Amino acid sequence: MSGANPDQALRRLELTVVRRLDGLLQGRHQGLIPGPGSEHGDSRVYVPGEDDVRRMDWAVTARTTVPHVRDLIADRELETWALADLSASMEFGTAEVSKRDLVISAVGAIGILAGRVGDRFGAYVLYGDDVHRYPARQGRPRLYALLHSLLGAPPAQGSVDLGEGLEMMAAAHRKRGLRVVVSDFLDPADSWEPPLRRLAARHQVLAVEVVDPRELELPDVGFVTLTDPETGRSRGVHLSRGLRERYAEAAAEQRWEIRTALRRAGAAHLVLRTDRDWVFDLAGFVLRQRRTAHLMRRAAGRRAGA
Repeated sequence: MSGANPDQALRRLELTVVRRLDGLLQGRHQGLIPGPGSEHGDSRVYVPGEDDVRRMDWAVTARTTVPHVRDLIADRELETWALADLSASMEFGTAEVSKRDLVISAVGAIGILAGRVGDRFGAYVLYGDDVHRYPARQGRPRLYALLHSLLGAPPAQGSVDLGEGLEMMAAAHRKRGLRVVVSDFLDPADSWEPPLRRLAARHQVLAVEVVDPRELELPDVGFVTLTDPETGRSRGVHLSRGLRERYAEAAAEQRWEIRTALRRAGAAHLVLRTDRDWVFDLAGFVLRQRRTAHLMRRAAGRRAGA
């Protein structure tokens, strides 16, 4: 989106989402992650180890003498909240788009999909040295105002802790819903994993990890000057073969640590790269999530029948 007219960029984003994602992802009010709601649905046989005993349907259980639970169906007019990391490290990008562009695209897509089924959408934005809150509202004008603010913000300086933003979002909104965290998760995991775990204990959480290919491996280009976007410090480095190999190993270990921390926290994990089609990756992620949920329901049904 960098350098584009904001209105044209937003119209293009909405057209992309509507054409490529809307019908695919939003059937029967299903969101980005399949999961329970809070409205009562039909009763079915209780599956030990799979079902929450707090959802036992005691009336049907007493009538049939077989333990039953009551399924939950998706709410209407939910609140979806996104935490968008626009810290200085997001200004980096060596492919088609910057990491910041990818964050804004992901937030915009989630907001558009939430709005098309009537959900309210709000955001917390890590920018500069502060966390900026945008209240949850319905309607495209409200979403466009948020995205205009993100597109028009100058390059960030300084940094704010990801864990602080997670704590703020968890404390302010208790009603269950979808929470989306869009970041590169480069802060130490012990600063954001505990608040993310607490958030996931109450809400469905989708962690969108934004990655640039140069964060995974370095090119064979000889001498370069590297600059830390958050501190401004620079250093000249010769990219020898040994250095590039050590860098790739350290980067792979770092990404493994991020994946492990997100899994421990109970968040669904989606990786978006600046050198890939983010719409394709988002759609593929959701379809895999739904396929897995469908297979788990079938397996639970077979075990109950046996």
